[in-house]
Amino acid sequence: MDNLTPKEIVEYLDKYVIGQKDAKKTIAVALRNRYRRLKLPLEIQEEIIPKNILMIGSTGVGKTEIARRLAQMMQMPFVKVEASKYTEVGFVGRDVESMIRDLAIVSLRITREIENEKNKDKIEAYVENKILEKLIPPLPMGASEQKKAEYELSFAKMQDRLAKGDLDAMRIKIKVLLQQTNNDMDDMFPSQMVNFQESIIKVMGGMNKNNKEKEVSVKEAKRILQEEASEQLFDMETLKELAKERVEKSGIVFIDEIDKIAVSSSNTSRQDPSKEGVQRDLLPIVEGSNVNTKLGVVKTDHILFIAAGAFHLAKPSDLIPELQGRFPLKVALDSLDEDALYRVLTEPRNSLIKQYEALLSSEDVRLVFEESALRKIASYAMSANDKTEDIGARRLYAVVEKVLEDINFEADMYSGKEIMVDESLVDEKLSAIIEDEDSTRYIL
Repeated sequence: MDNLTPKEIVEYLDKYVIGQKDAKKTIAVALRNRYRRLKLPLEIQEEIIPKNILMIGSTGVGKTEIARRLAQMMQMPFVKVEASKYTEVGFVGRDVESMIRDLAIVSLRITREIENEKNKDKIEAYVENKILEKLIPPLPMGASEQKKAEYELSFAKMQDRLAKGDLDAMRIKIKVLLQQTNNDMDDMFPSQMVNFQESIIKVMGGMNKNNKEKEVSVKEAKRILQEEASEQLFDMETLKELAKERVEKSGIVFIDEIDKIAVSSSNTSRQDPSKEGVQRDLLPIVEGSNVNTKLGVVKTDHILFIAAGAFHLAKPSDLIPELQGRFPLKVALDSLDEDALYRVLTEPRNSLIKQYEALLSSEDVRLVFEESALRKIASYAMSANDKTEDIGARRLYAVVEKVLEDINFEADMYSGKEIMVDESLVDEKLSAIIEDEDSTRYIL
């Protein structure tokens, strides 16, 4: 996946996000440049910094989805944060460095998953041995040859049943290591205090390592023992080093609502100095600095930052000049028209319509949408966006939910049947609401 060309990246995004060719091209080139940079000599690598991107567009047009899908596809550490949640240094609340600490935690999780997949056979063998030891305790020393032969036969049968899942409902007792986590505290205190807190927990953990014996099903034991195998088979320090390298070379931070910390020239709110303070605090993080995390000191020089905002009340030029300069690539996303809303309903791999069809199929109900009904849903969603706030494709959630309201409620009555959603049903559910602007505003 790391070797995808920009065209291939855009083709992948087209399966999930409708339109927005310019934004897709800009981000695809930014990611390809990362791959190109890593193939260069080290002295040149250090000089090439990522070109951060500012995406400008209304809510619901696909800004977040583009970045999120890319991170999923390429197994990159990715976090989405809201700029409006951060406060200037000196105020109580989240500091901007916490976004890098969040990114480090995500990177560690991804790295562990990748290593688990690489060592899948070892982990499965570890889990199998632990469970079989509980089901068939080992023979004592000095057992006769006959006993050994009987034991091997029983062991092979039990191993086969375990592999087939026949024993999943059986309950066994296993030892579970009591772990203490303090992830939720990371944003409340400075990083130095968090590191000190972790050191105390490690010391206390070493003094009081209680393995609690717990009775669970074999199926649950498999999950618990997989986590234990991961801890036993991998060196944590090596994992941290791999995760740190991953976050520094391929991490992506998506800063949403950046327009909320822009200070409009016509705005004289008392909160403005705080907003400018958050912008100033963002400068060194985006430009490149060192941040203390659970993985050690992470350099942010080559982390890609993608900022996004609707910019209805403010303009990109209302950001302080230094921050504007750190987002050299600016791309405007198009608002969604009726045809685009129809395509959002039908084309993506896991579109909203496919999701509802799958949900009702779980109750043996076959949901079928006529073409004219889908066109009508898109038309009503567009009308609702025109009459009230334009929330893009997110309007489709409310519209489709309203159309299927009674079908979802009475699904048990339609078990084994096919339900056709036609244009008349859509009109019946939505026409009166759309015609009344107040109803549209409060219901859809």
